[in-house]
Amino acid sequence: MTMAANQRVNIGKQHPAGYKALIDLSVAVADATASSGLDPLLVELLKIRTSQINGCAFCLKMHTRDALKKGENPDRIAVLPAWEETGYFSETERAALRLTEAIAQVSQGHVSNASYEAAAVALTDDQISAVAWLATLMNAFNRVAITSRYTVDSD
Repeated sequence: MTMAANQRVNIGKQHPAGYKALIDLSVAVADATASSGLDPLLVELLKIRTSQINGCAFCLKMHTRDALKKGENPDRIAVLPAWEETGYFSETERAALRLTEAIAQVSQGHVSNASYEAAAVALTDDQISAVAWLATLMNAFNRVAITSRYTVDSD
């Protein structure tokens, strides 16, 4: 069966068991980020940054709104793609952002020793693991939304 170019199968609905597994992983990752002591605002920024890298409009809209509701500074969200050029982010945040970017861009050189070592200086082992799982999860959610062409309307 041929579909119009803008019509896509919603893969989460087509195979709900796979999507449910992703939701279950999301709960486990949320528990890991919380128990590791990562700031909930940083968690949202990492979700946004992964979605920026992957070009996922659906996730960008959702997690930007979530971050703002939780009290994130709009300026920090605005400069997030250029975080290295700003003074807005702590060493812990910078290490988490760097590791997240390396994981999201794994095809461009894997997770370098430099990125990992920078994370190891500023983050605990628990936090490194939680950041890695969060980046992995967000990459999966981004791919589901992009492949299925989730609708993103202005409202």
